[in-house]
Amino acid sequence: MANSFPQARSWLLARAPLWQSLTDSLAQLHQRRQLSVDETLKALDSYRALARDLATARRFMPGTSVTHALESIYAGYHGIIDRAPRVSRAALLRTLRVEIPATMASLRTPLQWVLLLFVLSIAAGWWLINTYPTLIGLVASEQMIDRVERGELWTDGLLNVTPSSVLSIRILSNNIVVSIFAFCAGAFWGLGTFYMIALNGLMLGAAFAFTRQYGLDGRLFNFIIAHGTVELSVICIAGAAGMALGESLIRPALPSRRESFEFCARRLVKLLALCALLLIGCGLIEGFVSPNPAFPLASRVIIGVCYWGLMWAALTGRLFGARRSAIPAADA
Repeated sequence: MANSFPQARSWLLARAPLWQSLTDSLAQLHQRRQLSVDETLKALDSYRALARDLATARRFMPGTSVTHALESIYAGYHGIIDRAPRVSRAALLRTLRVEIPATMASLRTPLQWVLLLFVLSIAAGWWLINTYPTLIGLVASEQMIDRVERGELWTDGLLNVTPSSVLSIRILSNNIVVSIFAFCAGAFWGLGTFYMIALNGLMLGAAFAFTRQYGLDGRLFNFIIAHGTVELSVICIAGAAGMALGESLIRPALPSRRESFEFCARRLVKLLALCALLLIGCGLIEGFVSPNPAFPLASRVIIGVCYWGLMWAALTGRLFGARRSAIPAADA
């Protein structure tokens, strides 16, 4: 052992020029967005060689500057090899053209149930407030009730209080949070999603019933129509995704509930990312168009219908050049 120490030390020090060249190569690799196959294989060989040298240095030269330098170089190559792959244009197009439309197709049945629940909740909210007007306090604040009783909507004068840009940021962040919560609540065996969709439908129906009593329902519709077509659709899609998440726990398609849950979540998260982008558009419309009296009803309807068509084209992949025959069927 005593005789091997000087030999190992000399051997390690003799490899210093190689380590310097690997350090220079490491700096170049960090600057490259993509590596060729040859570069990748060379980096793996360098990584394995550094691992052997580092193990030797830790044994015969622990705590020395040589060992610390090797650890730094080794950590750099580990970061290169272990880094997440960059999303290529081809992979992104496949996600938009194939994977997201296939996920949407798999949500057809839960989406139908969520839409039914949402419509029934709207009807229930309408009937409840239309029959028992005093119960509006359950779904509306006192300030909102007072303004409606004075013949005003709570949306009146928004642009006089908050700039459109700030209002858009607040609205789109709230919409994204609601959609994410509707999805994540599906982890509670789907019951949380059921509650979120039913509550939103109940509040919407109650709001229209209450404003109708004071002749303001038309103005409320005028405010909602431009952004609401996509906003409410995305919330329902997020609810359907939450239902699918709950179903993966109730009826796991894989050997374990954990595996089924993780697989389902990975499959749905790409769809939700696209829905979040659509909600950003809703926030911009709701901040700049909906509260602005300069936009007549006809233009609001056109904006709402066109944006809903854009949403449909994006979720089915048609917006990105997908063909119907290229979308594979997905399991529900």
